[in-house]
Amino acid sequence: MTAPSTRNEREAATGLLTGDHDGVVVATLDRPPANALNRPLLLAMTALFRDRGESDPPPLVITGAGKRFFCVGGDIKEADGLAADPIADRMRAFHNLLVAMERYPAPVIAAVNGDCVGGGVEYALFADAVLAVPHARFGFPEIRHGLLPADKGIQRLVRLIGARAARDLLLSGELIGADQAARLGLVDAIVEPDRLVAEALGRAREAGRRAPVLYAALKHAVNDYDDIEDQQRAEMTLAKAASWFNDPGARSLREGWRQGRTLSRPSDGRPPALNTTPHAGPISLLHEPER
Repeated sequence: MTAPSTRNEREAATGLLTGDHDGVVVATLDRPPANALNRPLLLAMTALFRDRGESDPPPLVITGAGKRFFCVGGDIKEADGLAADPIADRMRAFHNLLVAMERYPAPVIAAVNGDCVGGGVEYALFADAVLAVPHARFGFPEIRHGLLPADKGIQRLVRLIGARAARDLLLSGELIGADQAARLGLVDAIVEPDRLVAEALGRAREAGRRAPVLYAALKHAVNDYDDIEDQQRAEMTLAKAASWFNDPGARSLREGWRQGRTLSRPSDGRPPALNTTPHAGPISLLHEPER
């Protein structure tokens, strides 16, 4: 019998909802309106992967609350007026999450229920498989918004889809649909919304039936992680953050992005078309979107 998701006080404060579904843990990002990642949520997610991974780790499904957003990446409000040190803390926290996900020894399936952009793509790509609904959109709009992805996330993207495709996504800042994401290798399967979580649970449960020691060993071999390399990636991310955060051009883009978020959404309530202007990117949808 499938157990419903439950929320405790700590989860309510961080925006992370977890529930056991017949031995598979479903971890849901639940920060309205668009499941953006702030530092408390990053820390809670990292703790989830680290704590659950220590002893008899269960299969995990990661998803987002609502129908329009899986995760839109970092919460831009945390960058408003921050000095370099808090930004460094935030970037380190995101790097640590990706490390914890990569090293989680049991199956992790991403059920992408809507827009998946910026840090949200990096988060999804550290799952073992990615399922997505047909209306999901993917991309790295950071270059249009005065931000940069984490170095570890960039390297994962290059390994999965190749340097040319990764370069196009990163340097254009454009969003692509689920079909194109599947062709590139960002998505393993496209699933209708009413079947998404059930399909992810089925895959996680099936993978979890395999010998855990063999699954963990093979996952380690494929991910090929290394403590020294991870430290180098963290240092590169922090060095780049120190260089771009106070750059006048990047600051101007962030300010324009913040102003763009005050624009009203289309009168018909639909999200903007793919690959639109910088201010029509996913974060401009944060004006009471439909959940």
